Amino acid sequence: MTAPWEKAVLFLLVAILGGQAIVVNSVPYDYSASTECLAQPLKPQYGGGIIVNPQFDKDLDGWVSFGKDIHRVSKSGNKYAVALDKSKPHHSISQKVKLDKDKMYTLSAWFQADKGTADVRAAVKTPDGFVVAGSIGVNASCWSMLKGGLTVKTAGEAEIFFESNTTSEIWIDNVSLQDFTKEEWRSHHNDTVHKERKLTAKIKVSDKKGKPLAGANVTVTPLRMGFPFGNAISQHILKNPAYQKWFASRFTHTTFENEMKWYSTEYTEGHEDYTVADDMLEFANKSGVHVRGHNVFWNDQSAQMKWVEKLTKEELQKAVTKRIKSVVPRYKGRVIHWDVNNENVHFNFYETKLGPDASTKIYQAVHEIDPNVILFMNDFNTLEQLGDTNAAPHKYLRKFREIRAGLPKNAKMGIGLESHFEVPNIPYMRAVLDQFATTGAPIWLTEVDVAGTDATQADYLEQILREGYSHPAVKGIVMWASWSPKGCYRMCLTDNDFKNHPVGDLVDSLIKEWKTHAEGTTAADGSIQATLSSGDYEVKVNHPSSDAPTVHQIKVDPKSNEHEVTHH
Repeated sequence: MTAPWEKAVLFLLVAILGGQAIVVNSVPYDYSASTECLAQPLKPQYGGGIIVNPQFDKDLDGWVSFGKDIHRVSKSGNKYAVALDKSKPHHSISQKVKLDKDKMYTLSAWFQADKGTADVRAAVKTPDGFVVAGSIGVNASCWSMLKGGLTVKTAGEAEIFFESNTTSEIWIDNVSLQDFTKEEWRSHHNDTVHKERKLTAKIKVSDKKGKPLAGANVTVTPLRMGFPFGNAISQHILKNPAYQKWFASRFTHTTFENEMKWYSTEYTEGHEDYTVADDMLEFANKSGVHVRGHNVFWNDQSAQMKWVEKLTKEELQKAVTKRIKSVVPRYKGRVIHWDVNNENVHFNFYETKLGPDASTKIYQAVHEIDPNVILFMNDFNTLEQLGDTNAAPHKYLRKFREIRAGLPKNAKMGIGLESHFEVPNIPYMRAVLDQFATTGAPIWLTEVDVAGTDATQADYLEQILREGYSHPAVKGIVMWASWSPKGCYRMCLTDNDFKNHPVGDLVDSLIKEWKTHAEGTTAADGSIQATLSSGDYEVKVNHPSSDAPTVHQIKVDPKSNEHEVTHH
């Protein structure tokens, strides 16, 4: 039987290098994932890729046992491997593979526990050391899909294996490891950007009598991006015209670094002050910049005011209700999102004080006041750090579904991934986004930054932003690079004179790239067609019948991609 990926038509990437066209046959990337527990595992992606005997059709051929492993066949005929007598976490099966330097590897496999639940990790022993490539929570009686990925800096023999936190049996099936060159990976970006971020716009030009105007020269120039792309700001922007000009000329969205947080608006009990947040919101509105509300609460114990920590359960509940009824109505219709109970995958201050359903009740209360705002979960390390087991994708999704199940059907939830990176694992990042896409909720990268020097920051930031922008499920990106005269959190785009650092130049170049231009001459029906990204555009029309051009502004998006303009 031919695997689905083998039936896919291979597309061509043409890279111009040294004046020569190099044609690269590229395997299309499989963005599918399963986050449901299934009665039977799905077939291995890419037919298993470079894995030998991925479906265990040939017993355990190609695999090596760390502990005691057997081959088993289910009543339905499905064949799989079983890790038995797991006295150590890594006791399972392994397979040696050859990995190439700088290639992108996407990994997937299916697991089931013999009884109870377990956490399973896929790890790879590379020439540079051990790399965790993905993790999943598994259950008895159904199969769960792990999807992850990795890159390696040194080519050579590697060994892929699976470890778990249980001594009970773990069942393994349909393993896949598919390699992609950097050129192939970039071709996936180009393909999805064309499909997801661009559309065919039709502009029809008429004369002053309403008749189609043929032979008119039409120039379409971008004014503002339609894809939400922004950066955090702090109160330092309020009295700094240079900062205001630099920011407003680039970004369409923002998040206030601290100024909307509870400890900024009611540091002393009973003394509310929204002056700074109000002034920042006014600046954003005047600049045409949309604001993400950040945040109603922060679930981290260390982020609480001393007076909040001292409250009894009843007093805290009253204070929580008061906070919600103060901040949410104040900014109703003025913020597009709320990070409702920030970082509630990692932390549990309100659950500890008010009960295990505290987060759900807070989301319910915010929705009741503002039913149109998108309610975000916002947390860190789900994309960034595979070693942070508290932030594993399946744990994020478990909390997300718990909250969503307690909300009315008309409530809108969003997935916020903070994205504070050290060294990005781009194949893993894509795999996690694939998993979260199964929820159907909008995904935003909400606090993107990168640690390191200017040179590595720019390189890593470009990889992260390109991956986010090109992924079909990502609906917006906000960076966490708010300027301060004393320095930024981890990443500054500019110096104190608002001259770009290398990361700032990189951001400017991507904004320029993601905007689109068009020029053409109208046909007999007075129209031209152009491939454009969504956004605001200036349309300039020239025609031999008149001396001066006419200038119009249009908005291009999926709901408005046909426009009529008049030339006098």
